[in-house]
Formats: sequence, structure tokens, C-alpha cells
Amino acid sequence: MKPKVLFLCTGNSARSQMAEGYLRHIASDKFTAMSAGIELKRLNPLAVEVMKEIGIDISKQHSKDVASLLGQHIPYVVTVCDNAKERCPIFPGTWKFLHWSFEDPAAVQGSRDKKLQAFREVRDQIIAQIDDAFIQGSALGHRA
Repeated sequence: MKPKVLFLCTGNSARSQMAEGYLRHIASDKFTAMSAGIELKRLNPLAVEVMKEIGIDISKQHSKDVASLLGQHIPYVVTVCDNAKERCPIFPGTWKFLHWSFEDPAAVQGSRDKKLQAFREVRDQIIAQIDDAFIQGSALGHRA
């Protein structure tokens, strides 16, 4: 059975959704990618758009409440914002808890282009972190 990786954010609308989609895309043979939030919001269309730019369709993903996952064995929990880290419930049996603090691209004000650029920057940061931690294995204590 593949280990589960939970990406947790406040609203489960952008950062955690992009992380789930990316890990599923590149390593679904090694991990079961999941995401959830503490205060659910709908999937942000700009997150869908910037992931589509790199060939990953997350349009069918939806926001999930972290409470619905309590009691599950989740070996890897990754918080992608400070609020989620502070409010993250305990998952018994978690082998590794990681915290990656990404700026909230949905909070960016201004033109559509400025907002898209913020989403692209966060997407690229998420990709780099996932590649380092789960593909190269450095954050997990091994190299793949």
C-alpha cells in the first residue's frame, strides 16, 4: 500500500490543491496524494489555470474538510501555510510532519495578470519543495 501524503491549508482552495495535483501527477505510483483544509473555500479557478499551464488538470478536485480525515493513518502531513500549522489536528501514526510556508496567492490584489503571476510563483515553489522532499527524498530522510 502506498503511503498517504496530506497537504493541509486553511481553505484547501489553492496551495494544498496545487500540491495534491502535482504529487499525484508525478508520483502516483509511490504516494497517495491528498489535500484538505480547516475552513473550506471553493477551488480557486486561478489555481486550476496555472496548473493547466504545466499540463496538470486539477479541475475535478474539490475542497475537503480535514475533520473528515481524522482517524486515518497518514504517514506524511505537510502544512503549506502558517495558519494550518498552528491549527493542524494530530494524526496518530504520522511519520513525518513538514511545514512549508507559502504566501497566499489568493490574497494578492491587482490585475488578473498580477494575480496569475502570484499563483505561478507559488506553484513553482510548491513544485520545487515536492521534488526535493518526495522525489529526491531529502526531507524524508532518504534519497529515491
